[in-house]
Amino acid sequence: MQKVLIVSEVQSYLLVSLQERLEEADCSVMNTHAHPDVLSKIKENIDLIFIFADEELMRLNQGLTYLKDQAVEKDIPIFVTGDPQEIAEVVKVIPLHLIQKEFPRPINVNEVAEAIDSYLKIFGKQNKKKILVVDDSGAMLRNVKGWLEDKYQVILANSGAMAIKYLSTNRPDLVLLDYEMPIVDGKQVLGMIRSEIEFADIPVMFLTSKGDKESVMQVMELKPDGYLLKTMPPEQIKKSVDAFFEKRKAIHNLHI
Repeated sequence: MQKVLIVSEVQSYLLVSLQERLEEADCSVMNTHAHPDVLSKIKENIDLIFIFADEELMRLNQGLTYLKDQAVEKDIPIFVTGDPQEIAEVVKVIPLHLIQKEFPRPINVNEVAEAIDSYLKIFGKQNKKKILVVDDSGAMLRNVKGWLEDKYQVILANSGAMAIKYLSTNRPDLVLLDYEMPIVDGKQVLGMIRSEIEFADIPVMFLTSKGDKESVMQVMELKPDGYLLKTMPPEQIKKSVDAFFEKRKAIHNLHI
């Protein structure tokens, strides 16, 4: 059963109706306020967060920041409803690449419930390989997620520092890593991964625009598991990722 968390500072007939529609679709629904102390007590694995933005919720930046961090660390999609200004305020805290869909008010409860149910059935996380994508470009992160999320669980990190933070408590099946990033670049991230015993064996493939011989040679010294160019057609990138996992599966089967 998929679990949906509705975050709202108000209780209304609209939200009660939405919960009823989701429960009819076999979703488990929880309602909560956007206070960090309240949110941190939720121990269940959440499959989707639905934020009901209003003037009162806009004052709770710490709560929105907590939701953003949870979305990044656990790959939880976020849906948002509100008037255009309220949605714009949410986006100031929660980047667009973490928000899967926006519903400007007034909303149709049946359409929202159907959109949530459809998303969870298509992109649910059950038994999917986990890929951490690291890139400082929000547009690129959204593109890669769109290319891969039908088959893989895709976690997004918009900096090398965020990637290292994620890896300290989580273990993806693959890291897709940009080369050129500010402060902590891709080469440094790969170096840190290889230097830590706990996650030194996590597979890392570069997905970068740097295709010159010098850049490739510098990175290959750190022995990445692949080197993909952003200029490749999306279908070719997908096939390369699929081929990587198929090869690992074949090697695993040989040793059983």
